[in-house]
Amino acid sequence: MMLGSNRSCAIVVVAEQEEMSTAFDNVEGGGFNTKDNTIYKEDVEEDSKVIKSSPKVIKWGLLLLSCLFTSFGWIGGPLLLRLYFLHGGNGKWLSSGLMTAGFPMLFIPLAVLYLRRDRSIPAIDFFASRELLFYASLIGLTHGVVNFMYSYGLSFLPVSTSSLLFTIQLVSTAFVSFFWVKQKFTPYSINAIVVIIMGCILLGVRGVSDHPPGVTNSQYMQGFFISIAAASGVGFILVSTQVAYAKANQVMTYATVLQFQISYSLFATVSCTVGGLISNDFLAIPKEASEYDLGAKNYYLVMVVWQIMYIGRAGVIYCTSSLFAGVVGATILPFTQIAAVITYHESFTAVKGMALALTLWGFTSYFYGSYMKKSKSRISSVIP
Repeated sequence: MMLGSNRSCAIVVVAEQEEMSTAFDNVEGGGFNTKDNTIYKEDVEEDSKVIKSSPKVIKWGLLLLSCLFTSFGWIGGPLLLRLYFLHGGNGKWLSSGLMTAGFPMLFIPLAVLYLRRDRSIPAIDFFASRELLFYASLIGLTHGVVNFMYSYGLSFLPVSTSSLLFTIQLVSTAFVSFFWVKQKFTPYSINAIVVIIMGCILLGVRGVSDHPPGVTNSQYMQGFFISIAAASGVGFILVSTQVAYAKANQVMTYATVLQFQISYSLFATVSCTVGGLISNDFLAIPKEASEYDLGAKNYYLVMVVWQIMYIGRAGVIYCTSSLFAGVVGATILPFTQIAAVITYHESFTAVKGMALALTLWGFTSYFYGSYMKKSKSRISSVIP
C-alpha cells in the first residue's frame, strides 16, 4: 500500500545524505561547526534508518491483522455452518458455495490498493498475469470440491470433532511438500505427524458414541473419513498455491495475491454452483428457517465471515508462505473446538481431551522443529 511512497522517501533521504556528505568534504575552514555537523549527519542517518525500516513495520502489522482475520474466520465459519445443519439445513453444495461466494468483497481492498499504487509504476504491472490466474482457476475448481467435502463432514459431526480432524491438513501439507517441492522431513516434523495421526485414530475408535442426535453410526463414520479427505485436500491446495506463485514468473504483491484469491474463489463458487444445480441441492433449505432466522441474512453472514478468513489467509501467504498459513489455520483449530463446546454445549469427552493434547503436542513439535531449522540455516549463512 505505502511501499512505493516509502521507497521514494528513502531515495530522497539517501540523496540528501550524499549531498550533505559532499558538502562536508568540500568545506575548508570554519564555514560549519564540526560538532553541529556531526549531530546533523547522525540525525539524517537515523531518519534514513527509520524510513527504511517502516516497510518491515507495515508488513508485521499486516501479518498480525491477517492472523486475526484468519482466526475470526476459522472460529466463526464452522460455527455458522453447523448452525445451518442443526436447524434443518441439508444443502451440502449450498453451504460449501457460501464459503467462497462472498469474493466480491475482495474488490474493495483491491480498489484501495489500485488507487494508492505508485503512479510511476505502469498499471499493467499491478495486475496478475494470465498464467497466475489460470493456476488460480484450477486450484479454485479443486477448492470447491474440498469445500463440499468439508460441509458434508460437518453435517454429521460436532464442530469440536471436525476441528480436531482438520489438523490432518498439517500432515497433508508436509507430505505434499515432501513429494512436490522436495521439503525434507525432520525428527520434529515426523513426531508431529505421528502424534496428530494418533489423535485422529483415537477419535475414530472411541468417538463414535459422541455423534450428534439423529446421526447414525454409519453417517458419523462417513463424515469422519470425508472430513479427513477434506483436510488432506486443504494441504494440497496450500502447497499448490505456493507452487503457483513460484511458477507465475511474477513479483508477488498483496494486490496480486488478492487477485489470485478472487479468481480461485470465483471458480470454487462456480464448481459448487454446478454441483448444486445437478443434484438439486439448492432446494435443501432449512425447514425451520423462519423460526431461527436462517434465511438470507444468515447466508450473507456466512459469506462475510469466510471471506474475512480468506482475506486473512491471503495476507499470511503474502507476508510469509502458504505453509505458514496452513500452520496458522491448524493452530487455531483447537480454539474452534473450545468455541463449539461453549456455543453448542458439545460434550468435551476424555477422548477429545486426549486428542487435543496430542494435537497441541504435534503443533509444538512442528513449531520447534521449524525454529531449529531456521536457526541452523541462519548460522550456516553467517559462518562460511
